[in-house]
Amino acid sequence: MNKNKQFDWDVYFLGLAKEISKKSKDPSTKVGAVIVNNENRIVSTGYNGLAKKTKDTPERLNDRDAKIMLMIHGEMNAILFAKEDLTNCTVYTHPFAPCSNCASVIIQKGIRRVVYPKGDAELLKRWEKSLKLSEEVLKEAGIEMLEINMENK
Repeated sequence: MNKNKQFDWDVYFLGLAKEISKKSKDPSTKVGAVIVNNENRIVSTGYNGLAKKTKDTPERLNDRDAKIMLMIHGEMNAILFAKEDLTNCTVYTHPFAPCSNCASVIIQKGIRRVVYPKGDAELLKRWEKSLKLSEEVLKEAGIEMLEINMENK
């Protein structure tokens, strides 16, 4: 596939990850993920939220410490919901690159590409250490990372 056509798909799936992120009830960071196979077919989607059958009460969602301990990230939900092998797939994440925990699972599942938008500087600041570690291990594992500036897209 030529690079321009792939870029069009990348922008499309990032937009879809952004739309999926809107389902999250997290008041501060809404994360969406789309996993796509090498034929640009959607394998799975996910957004960040609490585990099924647990209550997403305002007390839990507004208590940052409790929320961080309970929240399943969008990338992780997409991986958990997938019904097929993820080897050589691409994961699209919004609003920024996967955290270090999700990166480790991405590596373990054999996903080959991670595509994410250029994130909001203020939001990225809270995740800086985890995102730096994520980039380090993804590169170490030979996973292609592509950051796309989604402004005007």
